[in-house]
Amino acid sequence: MNVCEWIRTNARLRRDHTALCAPDGRWTYAAFDRLVEETAALLAAQGIGRGDALAWLALNSGTMLAALFACARRGAMFVPINWRLEPAEHRALLAECQPALLVADDPFTAACADQAVAPAGTRCVALGATVPRGWASWDAWRERARVAGAGADAPGDDAPLLLCYTSGSTGRPKGAVLSHAALQANADASVDMHGLRSDDRVLTTLPLFHVGGLNIQTTPALRTGCTVWLHPKFDADAALDTIVRERITLTVLVPAQLQALIAHPRWAGADLSSLRMISTGSTVVPEALIRAVHARGIPMVQVWGATETAPIAACLHADEAFRKAGSTGRAACDCELRIVDPLGRDVPAGTSGEILVRGANVMSGYWRDAKATAQALADGWFHSGDSGHLDDDGFLWVDGRLKDMIISGGENVSPAEVEAVLLDCAEIAEAAVVGRPDERWGEVVVAVVAPKSGAAIEPAHVFGLFQGRLARFKHPKDLLVVDALPRNALGKVLKDDVRKLVAARGGQG
Repeated sequence: MNVCEWIRTNARLRRDHTALCAPDGRWTYAAFDRLVEETAALLAAQGIGRGDALAWLALNSGTMLAALFACARRGAMFVPINWRLEPAEHRALLAECQPALLVADDPFTAACADQAVAPAGTRCVALGATVPRGWASWDAWRERARVAGAGADAPGDDAPLLLCYTSGSTGRPKGAVLSHAALQANADASVDMHGLRSDDRVLTTLPLFHVGGLNIQTTPALRTGCTVWLHPKFDADAALDTIVRERITLTVLVPAQLQALIAHPRWAGADLSSLRMISTGSTVVPEALIRAVHARGIPMVQVWGATETAPIAACLHADEAFRKAGSTGRAACDCELRIVDPLGRDVPAGTSGEILVRGANVMSGYWRDAKATAQALADGWFHSGDSGHLDDDGFLWVDGRLKDMIISGGENVSPAEVEAVLLDCAEIAEAAVVGRPDERWGEVVVAVVAPKSGAAIEPAHVFGLFQGRLARFKHPKDLLVVDALPRNALGKVLKDDVRKLVAARGGQG
């Protein structure tokens, strides 16, 4: 079923079932279908159709999701923009994707106008009360378009629908083009992973400008006929309130969010009995977080993938979560995985190599970047840049980024392995491990840690954690203590920024 039919079909089958509870409203499937159609009509009235891009810069809202599904009906491409970026970064991103329309909400509208982030020829529309000179009002446009029809034929499954920019944990963000078919395949994988049912009650707190917030549960839930509670952004109190009050059955929380919830005074006593599972991913998940969730009797299911895979490429299921804690599961529904060495040869179980992915969920390519596309999709497989290994049961264990691998004295050191030891320390809240150039060894291992509130970190104690646990060449040779690690919007540690910290401060604690 093409994405443009998802909401329309549920409006027929589940007319009065609640589809979405969001900051800007509450809609049944019938009402949400009308909102999508009105939004499609608005786009049609502005001449937005096939081949056009709609850039969206705002916090999570029902209007944002309606715009995505309206683009699906119009054959246009939806471009969610990371609102945590600076205006100069927005300007560079928009210059690359050249949208026909930029929609921005308070508090981003004024900065967009003042710093002229939109390319020449891009029409700018304000969602909120602030309407800068030269901009139009979304509400005014919508009122004028109510009586109009969307007037477009359904696009083909291979038509581009979503242009999502990579998180930019290393290097310049690239725009991954995801087709209708990719979102359909990803939704199939989510249904299989979560056992999605129309009576599920899903909470989304991740930003919708990333595929994790948009596609791990949110869009698959709306295809399935579930009810989605959408928060504008993550707040631990609000998340716990909604889980308890609304009897939420499914939610996705990245490790940084999980850490905030588990540290919350209400965590231990909150009624979480409605949760069938918690999904997590985006980075290597510390074992301490998995243990804390499992201690509440809730299966923690990990998902692995990337912007380029929509993102579900590998996943656990609830009945595997306790037995395979720490693994990211097996290949997702209708997806294939390979682990290869630097020469592209498959490696045996237990051997680390690059993770490759093939499936309908994989991107069509990078926006206007044929060279990067050819490299990433060489031989019909997406080359993830992540290293991992399969165990004897075929379950994937992610070891880290290939470029993050430290080579000390000719030996490979996985940062994730060292970080896991550090995060077992009661005084450490965050940890990242990087290599520092060294004349004798090529690189040495350096640990960068942030203490828990009120805790003091003693270097001798930290170095002692590794005795008898890891080979000596894997032990950190230096320790840097910081207030907090640099992270992106999904909580991924920005390793390039960590390396800069180490270089600037010489690794001295």
